[in-house]
Amino acid sequence: MNRIVIGMAAVSLLATGATAADLAPGTNVPRPYVKAPPMVDPGYDWTGFYAGLNGGYSWGRSNATVLPTTPFAVGIGQNVDGGLGGGQIGYNWQVDPKWVLGVEADLQATGERGRSIDALTALRIGSIGVTGTASSTTDFPWFATFRGRAGVLADPSLLLYATGGLAVGEVKFGTQATLTAQLFDGGNAPVGAPVTRTGAAVSESQTRLGWTAGAGIEKKFNRNWSAKLEYLYLDLGSATYFGGTANETAVKFHDHILRAGFNYQFAPGPVVARY
Repeated sequence: MNRIVIGMAAVSLLATGATAADLAPGTNVPRPYVKAPPMVDPGYDWTGFYAGLNGGYSWGRSNATVLPTTPFAVGIGQNVDGGLGGGQIGYNWQVDPKWVLGVEADLQATGERGRSIDALTALRIGSIGVTGTASSTTDFPWFATFRGRAGVLADPSLLLYATGGLAVGEVKFGTQATLTAQLFDGGNAPVGAPVTRTGAAVSESQTRLGWTAGAGIEKKFNRNWSAKLEYLYLDLGSATYFGGTANETAVKFHDHILRAGFNYQFAPGPVVARY
């Protein structure tokens, strides 16, 4: 009988201890039930500095006019195409869940070059006729842009943006003229063999300032890495080469640029919970 009593007392003490463990310390109030925190989704925050690399292709156009202020002006048009590659650095501000503003600068090296051989204006001076050709080249070895960006998030990881700003680049133009003189008699029949002379090759490089505008799409794959595809139109206007000489030429230049690249964001924003 004593054993039964002792066993019942032990069970009562154990039950009392378990009940006390469920009470808040120093009170008779049960401990509150705490729900496990929900899973946190690491959201995409676009705010922060970034840098990256890019590569692509460029379709440029040079339109030059030799002796533009004379009656003997000659137009020279060239496609100036080639590959390009470089890097970019920038900063984004995600101003709300849908809109992103930013600034970006990039520097590009290119293999763009155009060549052409164009006929010059034929001249007749008395009994001497003069014809000629100009062998010309246009090179666009590098450019840089300094742009603003404004975009909308199609979803938290996909940015559609427009961009525009200043552009600067080197445009090199070179030309060499070849002239042929022919003597004619009174009946306009050639007399003797023609005489051909090739002039000195001349070239000049200028660093020119202009503008650029375009659009792109950028996709984040995680909080730091993203990839982009971008189109830019670049216009460096017109400039005079070989001013004050017999080779004076006005050269206009513009370019169409398509490039792909990737960015690394150095300082992603805080983790955003989405339930």
